Amino acid sequence: MGTDIYGFIEVRHPSAGEDWHEGEPWAVCMRLDLLYEGSDYAAFGCLFGVRNWLGWTPVAAERGLPADVSESVRTDYERDARLDSAIDSCTWVSWAELRELDMTVRPAARGMLEILPRPWVIERYRIDDQWPDEVVEQYGIPPLGASPIEAPAGRWEAAGATLDYGPVTRLDVLGPGTGWEHVFEVMRALAQRFAPDGVRLVVWFE
Repeated sequence: MGTDIYGFIEVRHPSAGEDWHEGEPWAVCMRLDLLYEGSDYAAFGCLFGVRNWLGWTPVAAERGLPADVSESVRTDYERDARLDSAIDSCTWVSWAELRELDMTVRPAARGMLEILPRPWVIERYRIDDQWPDEVVEQYGIPPLGASPIEAPAGRWEAAGATLDYGPVTRLDVLGPGTGWEHVFEVMRALAQRFAPDGVRLVVWFE
């Protein structure tokens, strides 16, 4: 069964903390699904430690709901959790954290192998110190070498499929073409008004 992400971008009212401010400190700005509709586990693991099959050190895992989360987001999360026991891994991350990410950081895995047997189906394998037995059995030993330990990145054809191997960085799973660039651009723009610490993404998973 697959894992989906839900969430909202929140902003902190510039007057929050002032004696005269009577509203909530944080307010909903936008639903995440308007910007990102994917279910890329490599990105989920990188950012939030969910489905972390590549072995990232997550940016913001298992933080729970912010104590001062907006009532709208709290209500939405509690409704989802009440209706579906599979809802979990609620967490949040600020734009101040995201803007400082070193996009060259790599996970514990040596690399990732993608197999494209058909245009709409992509198989992915974590690669450490040996090629997966099932891959070798079906497609043969990769032309990159008998072991991935010193294998370069490469792309080749075998048994009617295209195989693509290489190391993975944060940029690969969060950068242009992943969908996360839209989330980051909106948060960056909002930070010009609300400051980097005044923009955050609150998420949970099913």
